Amino acid sequence: MTKEETTLALPRPAGIREYLAIARVDHSTKHIFIIPGLILAYLLRGLRTDHLLLSLALGFITALCIASANYTINEWLDRDFDKHHPTKSQRSAVQSVMNGKFVFLQWLVLVAIGLTSALLSSKLMFFVACLFAAQGIAYNVPPFRTKDKAYLDVISESINNPIRLVIGWAIVDPSSMPPGSILLVYWFGGAFLMAAKRLSEYREIVASHGVELLARYRPSFAHYSQVSLMASCIAYSLLSISFLSIFLVKYRIEYLLVLPFVVILFTFYFAMSTKPRSSAQRPETLFREPGLMVIVLALVLAFIVSTFIDMPFLAAFTQQDFIIIK
Repeated sequence: MTKEETTLALPRPAGIREYLAIARVDHSTKHIFIIPGLILAYLLRGLRTDHLLLSLALGFITALCIASANYTINEWLDRDFDKHHPTKSQRSAVQSVMNGKFVFLQWLVLVAIGLTSALLSSKLMFFVACLFAAQGIAYNVPPFRTKDKAYLDVISESINNPIRLVIGWAIVDPSSMPPGSILLVYWFGGAFLMAAKRLSEYREIVASHGVELLARYRPSFAHYSQVSLMASCIAYSLLSISFLSIFLVKYRIEYLLVLPFVVILFTFYFAMSTKPRSSAQRPETLFREPGLMVIVLALVLAFIVSTFIDMPFLAAFTQQDFIIIK
């Protein structure tokens, strides 16, 4: 190889575009999980802020900045692992030479903006923002780095879902917390999504490159198998639906009509994760799945109908009734 060819083969120095890319602003679609928090807080507690628009702006700035800060250290600290992944090897931190001081400065600025916005909003928003930032550190930074530990990787990453729910709740009602049952629904629902993502990655990468490469990309995969990942998907989905049933019965019995659509949603998503090049590997692109969007729309419509139409006959499900045989 000539000197010129060697120079061309070396990673290029990172520019502003590369540093901005590792913040992954394009993943902002995940903040859609904030919206149910807004709705639930309004339905269960009413509007308890005098400055809704300001609170809304501060809440989304908090979520965007803290999430981007987490992505910044994620991509920087994963660069030596991502080079073993078929597609993540194209990320900016792998393809360019970055200055660790600049990466840390970007993380620090994003965290500072996020925490300041949260503090200006409410104590609850500031608390959950601190938890959001701490999760990013625990998930990515040694010696914690929970992403390298089987099962703990899924549990720790999926806590971002209830965090986003609380951000939405705090925008409308900063004086209370959401019910524990719905927080667990979100947590285990998020764990299902993360486990399905890993199942999709496992099936595709093992088939094309072998399990050894997969373990080099993410050490936790050395302790997974296709069966264990499928079993964990089933477990997380059942736990999420169990806590959802508790919440639905406790707060409005009519919401039981939503349950079948949730089951269909979990089932469809699981089936989707088993397909080659599944969108489950890239959750930020899920809105491009027409079948999934139809199910979500049906679920939303069922929720709206259940919210505004009383159905007293459903109260029978909360009573102790026995079939008497004479």
